[in-house]
Amino acid sequence: MRPRARRSRVVGRERVSEGPAEARSMSRVVLGGVAALKRVMYRGGRPNTFMRFVNRLDVLLYGARRLSPRSGAVLKVKGRRSGNITSVPVAVTTYRNAEFLVSMLGPDANWVRNVQAAGGKATLRRRGRETPVLLEEVPAEQRAEVLRRYVAVAPGARPHLGLGPTAPLPEFRRIAPRHPVFRIRERPR
Repeated sequence: MRPRARRSRVVGRERVSEGPAEARSMSRVVLGGVAALKRVMYRGGRPNTFMRFVNRLDVLLYGARRLSPRSGAVLKVKGRRSGNITSVPVAVTTYRNAEFLVSMLGPDANWVRNVQAAGGKATLRRRGRETPVLLEEVPAEQRAEVLRRYVAVAPGARPHLGLGPTAPLPEFRRIAPRHPVFRIRERPR
């Protein structure tokens, strides 16, 4: 096995060499900054203007036939106040041959409240196809494994959950009550 190459960077007028530990610590700082920015963009559990724009682009992308990411979908649900259909980009998580949706923003996210008001009735658009679905909320004590799988599939959600896919299962059990999970079941048209 070859030894890892040492990186170097310039600090002031001196060249400082970095080993693997220093490079890892720098990447943690960068990832921490990205996570903090992501949390700011969803302050109060709601997207700011820029993120609403990004979410609209994601709705177009996730609903497209060929461009859609494998786990990406568009959730369409009737608004609890307006009665209008709202579209939200979501990541579909597969665990033990079942599919799930997870709220990275918690129980007060608009799509969660709309799904609950609609009795779980919604539509998922994936790769150009719309499927009527029934979303059944999973009890908090059964969410930990799904949450772990979710952060592996949806890395953008990690700053909101505060955990990575390698975190121990008890940590996911600890946060499970704060992040609703819905099992996706097809419903007849």
